[in-house]
Amino acid sequence: MNSALVTNYPVTDRVREAMAVSLRGVEELLPQEDWLKKLSRAEATGQPLRIKLGLDPTAPDIHIGHTVVLNKMRQLQDLGHTVIFLIGDFTTLIGDPSGRNSTRPPLSAEQIQQNAETYKTQAYKVLDPARTELRYNSEWSDQLGARGMIQLAAKYTVARMMERNDFHDRFKAGTPISVHEFLYPLMQGYDSVALRSDIELGGTDQKFNLLMGRHLQVEYGQEPQCILTMPLLEGLDGVEKMSKSKNNYIGITEDPNTMFAKVLSISDELMWRWYTLLSFKSMADIDALRQEIAQGRNPKDAKVMLAKEITARFHSAAAAEAAEQDFINRSKGGVPDDIPLVSLSGAPLGIGAVLKSAGLAPSTSEAGRLIDGGGVRVDSSVISDKGLKLQAGTYVVQVGKRKFAKVELTA
Repeated sequence: MNSALVTNYPVTDRVREAMAVSLRGVEELLPQEDWLKKLSRAEATGQPLRIKLGLDPTAPDIHIGHTVVLNKMRQLQDLGHTVIFLIGDFTTLIGDPSGRNSTRPPLSAEQIQQNAETYKTQAYKVLDPARTELRYNSEWSDQLGARGMIQLAAKYTVARMMERNDFHDRFKAGTPISVHEFLYPLMQGYDSVALRSDIELGGTDQKFNLLMGRHLQVEYGQEPQCILTMPLLEGLDGVEKMSKSKNNYIGITEDPNTMFAKVLSISDELMWRWYTLLSFKSMADIDALRQEIAQGRNPKDAKVMLAKEITARFHSAAAAEAAEQDFINRSKGGVPDDIPLVSLSGAPLGIGAVLKSAGLAPSTSEAGRLIDGGGVRVDSSVISDKGLKLQAGTYVVQVGKRKFAKVELTA
């Protein structure tokens, strides 16, 4: 596809710095030469570029893996460009088929609106609300009507649509593909036309849809957007992508103490990956810190800094400081101040039943495994006897480093 860009503005040091910020941690930036031209033009004319990110509110909450692309938006926002946070309330009615092997059931309008409000609140923990253009794609999609939808569909072929991996694989496997699913990438692409975006961001699974926007802008006589894809963030295990189903995630609404402790639990190697994708520190500062670690500074110092930065972003600086102190207290065998109080009856009660009833273990068999692993303490003493029965009284029961309960046990 030929670019409509014919600019010859100078590539200044500021433009090179902006390009370096743009490329930080990215998977792909296409075409790079077009983006350099756009940055040069913006620097020379003072006209900010339009940065688009669209999210479908399909779930009520997000984890920090979802914020990787929001962080990139914030970096570009801090360069002075216009950030458009687009909530796909219309496209959610269709359901994004990206990476799926079956048709996604659509959500109700009420569910979409509720989730959209939550997404907006969570996104503003990363983006600057005062410099963010919040839009909903129902603004222009509802107005298209049947005639406009047919005209839009005429701008792309079925053959090109079937080049998309998930459609190709489902067709080959004989798995049904609904006609309305073809409308999804067309509508996402049309969003770029409506917003006249200069660049669209997304995850690696969105590449086809992002390129669709570029194609349709040319069809409508606009300068085509560039596309920028961000990698999927590895979760706490450092292997699988962050996912709630894999329980290797940090939810951005988790309490500060849990968030801080989870960041500290990641490996030293993964820490640098997270610094690149999640931190707002400059790469120069990160490289300097990495050099200090290589010269003998304790890696834990860098991890604590990262944990405090992430915790402060989603809570506050004071909450991050308190979470650090809470972690120090726990590591010294101290008990946090805010542990839940659980009242149980039936003393003497077996330790397995106590752990299950207090919500510290999902089952008595899992409680037994935790005891075998040396992960259970009662009043700071490690428990090794799975047959232990607790008499009536009050106990501080601990599982691992982060789970506590104050148990009041009666007969």
